[in-house]
Amino acid sequence: MVVLKTGLITESEEFISNYQYNKSLNKNIQALSYNVQNKRDDNILKQHEKRGKLLARDRIRLLIDNKSTFLEFSTLAANDKYENQFPGAGIVTGLGVINGMETVIIANDSTVKGGTYVYETIKKHLRAQEIALRNNLPVVYLVDSGGVYLPEQANVYPDSDHFGKIFYNQARLSAERIPQIALVMGLCTAGGAYIPAMSDESIIVKDIGSIFLAGPPLVKAATGEIVTAEDLGGAIVHTSISGVADHLADNEEDALLLCRNIFKHFNKPQKQPLDKKESKEPLYPIDDIYGLIPLNIRKGFNMYEIIARLVDGSCFQEFKTNYGKSIITGFARIMGYNVGIIANNGILFPESTLKATHFIELCCSRNIPLVFLQNIVGFMVGKEYEHKGIAKDGAKMIQAVATANVPKFTIIIGASSGAGNYAMAGRAYKPNLLFIWPNAKTSVMGAEQAAQVLISIKRKNKESNVPMTDEEEKLKQKILSDFETESSALYSTSRLWDDGIIDPVDTRKVLAIGISMSLNKPFPEPKPGVYRM
Repeated sequence: MVVLKTGLITESEEFISNYQYNKSLNKNIQALSYNVQNKRDDNILKQHEKRGKLLARDRIRLLIDNKSTFLEFSTLAANDKYENQFPGAGIVTGLGVINGMETVIIANDSTVKGGTYVYETIKKHLRAQEIALRNNLPVVYLVDSGGVYLPEQANVYPDSDHFGKIFYNQARLSAERIPQIALVMGLCTAGGAYIPAMSDESIIVKDIGSIFLAGPPLVKAATGEIVTAEDLGGAIVHTSISGVADHLADNEEDALLLCRNIFKHFNKPQKQPLDKKESKEPLYPIDDIYGLIPLNIRKGFNMYEIIARLVDGSCFQEFKTNYGKSIITGFARIMGYNVGIIANNGILFPESTLKATHFIELCCSRNIPLVFLQNIVGFMVGKEYEHKGIAKDGAKMIQAVATANVPKFTIIIGASSGAGNYAMAGRAYKPNLLFIWPNAKTSVMGAEQAAQVLISIKRKNKESNVPMTDEEEKLKQKILSDFETESSALYSTSRLWDDGIIDPVDTRKVLAIGISMSLNKPFPEPKPGVYRM
């Protein structure tokens, strides 16, 4: 292993300016996340407490092992949507450890519109189940939901990735012998009633939990029958009459303890072997990263400096150092885990795509997880490169990423544009986890390029050197403004194009948690497709 040397001058004006800006950007994200996690109307909190109910994140803290980490997914889902009435999309999802077993936890937040589901709630719920299925992880559902948010029913009910997919995923998880435990800690209404019914074991809290396909108002409207929620589908009904629930808990703390006890009787999956050494801190301060990221991400930055602050001992065994230099490939360790790293160091040329494809094949043949550090504006264009076959060479890299048999982890640390997003394991290429930094920008192309393309189309046959009209200038400014908003990390994470915005200094820890999680499922044999030569 080669120790990466740093040439960073932390006293420079540029470093200090970058550091202050990116540190401030990160603080803004942290403040938004804090509000989503902790700020609720006082009256709602008082009602919640009066019913003897814990908050969603307090439930999770009691459920997971003491002093263990809960890696939360998509904290800022639905940010700046629905007039900000659905903080976090009304659901908490993430990865925790229960009795030593890495577990996906899905917890409704009934302080947000009664835990009802809008489009982003469903997307967040489905993504958590997808992570569980892909990594062979048990799932715990902390159910406290009124079901679909009726004003949004047309956007959440009938389509393939709408509410019904939750139960489809439960069936698939069950078929794969992946344990699912449901704790009913409030309302469990309408289609949501199938969550405990389709789980391996269900716990319901006395006097608090209730399960029914139709609540008392709907029963009265449909049949004329007048019945209380407790008599219709309370805890006693379902543990002694219907059999929908298996365990009766006296209170929420009792329910959470019951769940932990159930986990004591699971057989732990045999983990995929992966060489691991003792973790070593990087040689250089990780918060230097704030000063490395330029204010304008169109300006390139030295990816070796970033890698030197993410990998153990700042050691990196580079592959094909002098070939296809616009991409960096090599082996390193992250908190002891052996990984292959692919990092952008410029635009993708034919040579860099071939180099990356070769490296991905190496990692697949050796069962080494892949880490993608994305800062890419796309593939090189122009007559020379089209004649060289940039399309078929780029296709090789995309195909290698799509068919890789090893876990993939993507961190968008700068730009993520065009087909470069695909080649570097963007969302569509099913990375096990994908996180972004606060400064990241995701868009089909840069704002300036988009404005030039759209204005040139509008101009049709006008000469390119003709000055822009006032109308064209207004159009350009609107395009620039729209792209600035729609490419931001906040816009991306609100729509769950990623698994969350992370502080750059937490990247090592997040990747290590993800790699450990992925080892619960054996890696399949490599099955590459047909490469066009």
